[in-house]
Amino acid sequence: MPEDPKSSQPVPLEQPPETSPVGSSSAGSSEVWRKGLLAQIGFLPLALTLLLGMFGGVGLFTFGYGEGASYLTDNPASCANCHVMQDHYDSWINSSHRHVAVCNDCHLPHDFLGKWITKADNGFFHSLAFTTGQFHEPIQIKPRNRRVTQNACLSCHGDLVDHMKPAVRGGDMLSCVHCHSDVGHRHRP
Repeated sequence: MPEDPKSSQPVPLEQPPETSPVGSSSAGSSEVWRKGLLAQIGFLPLALTLLLGMFGGVGLFTFGYGEGASYLTDNPASCANCHVMQDHYDSWINSSHRHVAVCNDCHLPHDFLGKWITKADNGFFHSLAFTTGQFHEPIQIKPRNRRVTQNACLSCHGDLVDHMKPAVRGGDMLSCVHCHSDVGHRHRP
């Protein structure tokens, strides 16, 4: 025990208040419950946890309801999960490419990173457009995806069209689907 400087008597140390298990009626635990969860944790961590939980829950529900796992495959039928893609899927079934290429072969880059970045980009913006109803019907390809498709044509048919490629990298070249619009999607409405 420490000593009191004015006297030579030992001074007793203050003992912390006794705490008891949750649910007891002691003063210590009632103090904790009186302060509440917000006071203990703080507003910002609690708000962030709630927001993450809500977004995570909505995301998991949407992923399950929208059959999100099917989009991680190369199965063309997964593209028809959305009703606006059914005509495109049906026209692919009747196309000359049905036996040699699936949707991902023509509509995604062939490198690993490019494929998954484009898949994520398209997945997010397609989900947003279809959820909000803000899309053109029939659905139209974006300029970025048109370039991906053009590169896919050149990747598979480069030997056939080598003489048609621009002399300078980045130069103008007629789009393959300008003349061959029904190759991948025959008799599309």
